[in-house]
Amino acid sequence: MSPARLLLATRNTAKLLELRRILASSDISGVRVLGLDDVPPFLEVPETAATFEGNALAKARDAVAATGLATVADDSGLAVDALGGMPGVLSARWAGRHGDDAANLQLVLDQLADVPEDRRGAEFVCAAALVVPFGTQTLGTQALGEQTVVCEHWRGTLTRAARGSNGFGYDPIFIPDGDWRTSAELDPTEKDAVSHRGRALRALLPALRAFLSGQRLPTQP
Repeated sequence: MSPARLLLATRNTAKLLELRRILASSDISGVRVLGLDDVPPFLEVPETAATFEGNALAKARDAVAATGLATVADDSGLAVDALGGMPGVLSARWAGRHGDDAANLQLVLDQLADVPEDRRGAEFVCAAALVVPFGTQTLGTQALGEQTVVCEHWRGTLTRAARGSNGFGYDPIFIPDGDWRTSAELDPTEKDAVSHRGRALRALLPALRAFLSGQRLPTQP
């Protein structure tokens, strides 16, 4: 029997590797994880929701509508205490151009240049959504079924200079609570165990198990 296909709605290789590692370390097997580069292109709607959960669900719904594949999508970002929770959902385009990690990171450092150490708190936030096809609600060319979304946080503080070559985005300036290393200095499997995205993806595992076994997705609180 061919493995079940699960689409992760991203072109980010690091995110694909992360989900594959988490699935490999769980009791879920026989799943082939695809990225957006593995499916025919479709119109990807801009991330305009006001919340991480809203963006994650929108990305997953769009992908299911276009491909008919069960889809996991995430939206994540950095919420800085001294910036009133920003960049938040604007994290990927904080400096004005989507996906310019270096510019985004530098802008946050510049904005915090005069902020003392005891006020440099921040947290990574990740919402992860699973949407499955073949329900009764129709969107685009495919029928959408059940959906579930979870959200997790990772507290820490921000450095004054980037350190480390692992990870991406704001990882080089984020020191998790209880550690002295930045997220970009952690081993990938070590990061998976504690990060916002690792926690969110693991929180989706019950829903993934239910889908793969043909059961209804767990009811959300």
